[in-house]
Amino acid sequence: MPVLVLLILAGACGLPQYFRRLRGSTNRWLYLTASVQLALLAAAALLAAAGTGGIAWGAAASFAVVAAAVGGGPVTMSILRLSERSVAADLRAEGTRASGDRSYLPPPPEASATGPADFHGEVVLQGGAWIGVLERTAISVTLWCGWPEGLAIVLAVKGLGRYAELGKDGAAERFILGTFASVLWACACTGIAVLATS
Repeated sequence: MPVLVLLILAGACGLPQYFRRLRGSTNRWLYLTASVQLALLAAAALLAAAGTGGIAWGAAASFAVVAAAVGGGPVTMSILRLSERSVAADLRAEGTRASGDRSYLPPPPEASATGPADFHGEVVLQGGAWIGVLERTAISVTLWCGWPEGLAIVLAVKGLGRYAELGKDGAAERFILGTFASVLWACACTGIAVLATS
């Protein structure tokens, strides 16, 4: 049972990030939340691997699906924010080399009510947080049902839905990074819970 408690805590730590007023004005809280979540997930994995299993299948499945669905947002967003910082640093270095001006920095992406913007001010990949919740739920459920092919279907539907937006600056990279992080979180939550049942 401690495995499931750690798993659900890892998911629950991500809940505040879904409410705009609790996100904070800096990335500090986002990174802190993601770090705590990853630490809790690692602790759950260690306990599950140590053989503290024997947990009922239904309880493990329920906890895993909830943790996968709500917990992956901050971890995914942290990875996306870190990649944006890396891109901004690369553009700063490129601009410095090109212009010789050490103060050059392209305008940073602005967060809007609908989502992050690219360097031209155009909103990129709107609704990603809520799409991620549904994506992780579907992935966890398909894995629990013993139908891993469902994972390919979920990702194909997501790719088709985003196809028109992937031509925007930075959209394809955000799509790939966000999808990988989200899928890995869902698979990790599901895998730990499966391990805890054996």
